[in-house]
Amino acid sequence: MPQNAADDLLEIVHRRYQTASTIIATNRPVADWGTILGDVPATSAILDRFLDNAEMIQIKGKSFRLSKNKSNME
Repeated sequence: MPQNAADDLLEIVHRRYQTASTIIATNRPVADWGTILGDVPATSAILDRFLDNAEMIQIKGKSFRLSKNKSNME
């Protein structure tokens, strides 16, 4: 990620906090975000605001996209 990715995402989440809905879809666990964004304190602030009133939906199982691509390769 770019060096300022965490700051940019924090700015977006802060401006939308308690005023608008935000959907984030990711295949990475929340615990990895600090490493991915490269700024643990900013990531903590992002998650503090984002998870305050969040509804988390975890989808488990095999990837539909991967199985679809595999069948096209045969």
